[in-house]
Amino acid sequence: MHAKYAERGLSILAFPCNQFGNQEPGTHEEIKEYAKSYNAQFDLFSKIKVNGPEAHDLWKWLKAQPNGKGFLGNGIKWNFTKFLIDQKGQVVKRYSPLSNPIEIEVDVLKYL
Repeated sequence: MHAKYAERGLSILAFPCNQFGNQEPGTHEEIKEYAKSYNAQFDLFSKIKVNGPEAHDLWKWLKAQPNGKGFLGNGIKWNFTKFLIDQKGQVVKRYSPLSNPIEIEVDVLKYL
């Protein structure tokens, strides 16, 4: 999706997190190389925490927004939770890790 819509203004920001079943145990460089093996060309940030008292401020903010709340509260349940943010910086939708990419793409197109 990034390659398809980057020229139209889509930015994908990835934040690795190791709070879910030890899925991201590697260093930043190891995670970056793994992402490259899937031809990921979006921005990949350093590993952070998304839940608990040590959660990164960005994730605290995302989860506190009216459209940032999850189905069962605002905690992040698993890696690959996604947030769609419009060009004004407003959270417009939160997606579960299992969300269909087609659904996300349809929503992204509304905001490009």
